[in-house]
Amino acid sequence: MASRGVASVLGGPNVDSGGSPRRQTATVDVGGVPVGGRHPIVVQSMTNTDTADADATALQVARLAHAGSELVRVTVNTDAAAAAVPDMIRKLRDLGVGVPVIGDFHYNGHQLLVEFPETARLLAKYRINPGNVGSKHHDENFQTIVRVAIDNGKPVRIGVNWGSLDQQLLTSLMDANARLAAPRDSRDVMIEAMVESATRSAALAEATGLPHDRIILSAKVSRVRDLVDVYRILATRTDLPLHLGLTEAGLGMKGIVASTAGLAILLGEGIGDTIRVSLTPAPGGEREEEVRVAQQVLQSMGLRSFLPQVSACPGCGRTTSTFFQEMAERIQGYLREQMPEWRAVYPGVEELTVAVMGCVVNGPGESKHADIGISLPGTFEAPVAPVFVDGKLDRTLRGDGLVDEFIGLLEGYVERRYGPASAGARPA
Repeated sequence: MASRGVASVLGGPNVDSGGSPRRQTATVDVGGVPVGGRHPIVVQSMTNTDTADADATALQVARLAHAGSELVRVTVNTDAAAAAVPDMIRKLRDLGVGVPVIGDFHYNGHQLLVEFPETARLLAKYRINPGNVGSKHHDENFQTIVRVAIDNGKPVRIGVNWGSLDQQLLTSLMDANARLAAPRDSRDVMIEAMVESATRSAALAEATGLPHDRIILSAKVSRVRDLVDVYRILATRTDLPLHLGLTEAGLGMKGIVASTAGLAILLGEGIGDTIRVSLTPAPGGEREEEVRVAQQVLQSMGLRSFLPQVSACPGCGRTTSTFFQEMAERIQGYLREQMPEWRAVYPGVEELTVAVMGCVVNGPGESKHADIGISLPGTFEAPVAPVFVDGKLDRTLRGDGLVDEFIGLLEGYVERRYGPASAGARPA
């Protein structure tokens, strides 16, 4: 039977996939979702609808939540958007969607949160960008938002972004650096300014009266090396939970690869309590893709489980048929379709591993390592497909109906392994 290592991460010691301690932080409650401390790393996302359109925004939040987003952020940038938030959240709750909704504020958040108290009450968290709260009344505007958070018992994320960094702070640090006998590289000063902006803002929030355990920090950049460096420094300066992610990660493969590269390094070092993969969707593309990518990053690193994993070989000259690729795609789609129901009925099924292999070279071995696997015949091999269950040969399939037969075996395995009858045999 395959190892259940991921379960120990979720239910036991707070360690990363390599066994190193995860950075210890305060725990912040965001609408019932714990962030930081010894809790699982949280996946979040953000809508791209006009928040003033309560129907469209509620539907997109619901889709993101259905895809697995545990926190969803919405833009609150105008009176119309702020006024629509309560209606949007009511529509969500009517749909049976309880995901916490976060308000993203820039420039006028201090006005909107005061003028729309119902919105302030219903949002689960406020995101404040200290570089975008005004220059003339910077601290005053910042503190206004913090006081609303205090009055409503809400946490805040102080989200620094290098595209909208506090220019007064950056100029001050750049001037001080220029006076040094050996000035540092401007990139290093920029990173220090981001860290200083986050930590100084957190100190101001606490001085205003916001409890320590209601603050989350982030420092978003768009290059992997900068992301790693700024968070490594930030992690040494505070015990507050950190939200990770590249800002403006980009389109398609570029965005996925860059986000994965940066997140994997930091998560592997035990840094990070909540993540977002900020992908630019293709025209007409699904916003939910950023949720699936974030989940896959965590699952690939052994930090959390969300969906049964399908292993499939890449193909070579031994596998000139595309049949095994089509089968792997069908199995992956089938598992994703079943998960909303399976998650409720079969606890632990998200840790299931399935192998769909294309030839005799690695097929039987990979199939033995999975919970259930099939090794399809390669070019010139006998037209039979051995199926392995819990590391042992179970049977051999052949013929046109073998995909449906394998799905039937998979369904039976899930029922036996994770169904109510097996509950007493599972480890506590």
